[in-house]
Amino acid sequence: MSTRKTKSFFSIVLLVVAISTITSWTTLKFIHSSKQNNNSSENQMFLSNQDAKVRFANAKSGIETDFTVAAELSLHAVVHIKTKAIKHSANSQEFFNDPFFEFFFGPQQNRQQPQEKAVPMGSGSGVIISQNGYIVTNNHVVEGATEIEVTLNDKRTFKAELIGTDPSTDVALLKVDAKDLPTIAFGNSDNIKVGEWVLAVGNPFNLTSTVTAGIISAKARNIGIIGTDRYGRRKEKLSIESFIQTDAAINPGNSGGALVNTNGELIGINTAIASRTGSYAGYGFAIPTSIVKKVVTDLREHGVVQRALLGVQIRDIDTEIAKEKDIKTLNGVLVGGVAPDGAAEKAGIKQDDVITEIDGTKVKSSAQLQEQIGLHRPGDKIKVTVLRKNKTKTFTVKLTNKEGTTDIVKTNKFEKDLGIQLKPITETVKNAIGIEYGLEITKLKNGEFLTMGVKTNFIILKINNKKMKEITDFEKIYHECKKSNKPLNIAGVYPASGKIAYYKIVLK
Repeated sequence: MSTRKTKSFFSIVLLVVAISTITSWTTLKFIHSSKQNNNSSENQMFLSNQDAKVRFANAKSGIETDFTVAAELSLHAVVHIKTKAIKHSANSQEFFNDPFFEFFFGPQQNRQQPQEKAVPMGSGSGVIISQNGYIVTNNHVVEGATEIEVTLNDKRTFKAELIGTDPSTDVALLKVDAKDLPTIAFGNSDNIKVGEWVLAVGNPFNLTSTVTAGIISAKARNIGIIGTDRYGRRKEKLSIESFIQTDAAINPGNSGGALVNTNGELIGINTAIASRTGSYAGYGFAIPTSIVKKVVTDLREHGVVQRALLGVQIRDIDTEIAKEKDIKTLNGVLVGGVAPDGAAEKAGIKQDDVITEIDGTKVKSSAQLQEQIGLHRPGDKIKVTVLRKNKTKTFTVKLTNKEGTTDIVKTNKFEKDLGIQLKPITETVKNAIGIEYGLEITKLKNGEFLTMGVKTNFIILKINNKKMKEITDFEKIYHECKKSNKPLNIAGVYPASGKIAYYKIVLK
């Protein structure tokens, strides 16, 4: 009986040991498996990090903060620009050019005109882009100036000639009579990255040769400042804004100066600041060199910018628009309308298409689209990729000018000689002030008209008693007077006030 109990006892013990062994083995197996799974997750995370490192292997190091070379390469090519304009006393020129005055007191040809000196108007910066004296700056730096003075970093001073301006991009081109000048190499503004170090070089507050550093904080920024007057009213319908935004300190006087990368290459022309005080408050904006190069080339070759048009009305896409139009992306530009017989319509682009690429370059906003089109000239053919009902289509578009043709636009000789641009008045203006014809002065720069105190928006009604209805009327009388050495006796009206004014322009 005791033997049986003993065997039963040992059997029970063996069973317990077996169960314990199996349990331990199962537990260890589970733990081992868990560790392997954890290691697998860690390896996957590690691989993801490796992928990220590979992806950014070519990115520039963020610790390269020695800007001495870049500053040395750019400082000598940035100039200080000072402008002057003639300040007229009220009615001085109008009185001496009034034909009623001549009727009572005889011809005024030998009468000495009041001599008024040019007074300081403002200052800014510019960038030398060629050894023979071409300088790029902002249009608003030199707009309305009768004298432009350029001071180099070595303190040499020159009188500058205004070659041309483009108010729609706020770019102006000057020329000084000099040789072997220091220049800045052009960089590729299309390749810049947000977060990249940059230097702003200019003359803020008349403090010459000033360098500040910061980073690129945004690209293709549109702030709605180009083409507007001091009250925010739009003057230019075809303005192009695709600014480089930077936090490098930019102040009044920096306008027209250089924005350079750490290699000392020009990537932008400093243009504006975002500020409620008029001084630096955190952000500045520069025109990218991709736009500057095209504008400067046009001004040098043709005297006027060759503006290409796609012929569409555009708007950015937000969540609400995407939902309303059933658009599956927020990247792209919605075609809100197509100009009849315009370049886009002829190519087959329709309203509600979403433009996503120009020549293979992705466009995510209206500013980017304007920049890409702004790089071309009338007659250029481009590939436009669109989404139509969320399906991709590509069209070949032949761009046109504002007249709907591909002709090269050239300045009239009188525009360069006299510093004016004209256009026939519209029916709206005719009805508003009760006149049947006239040529409106839309732009003024250095020349006899500006010297004599004529202002923009002045409507020329007659010259030497001949009606001015078309530009050809002005061209004809200009060439006749130029040939016979006669002055232009001008009668006209300022539409805002209704004031009649008379001017005598002596041709040189």
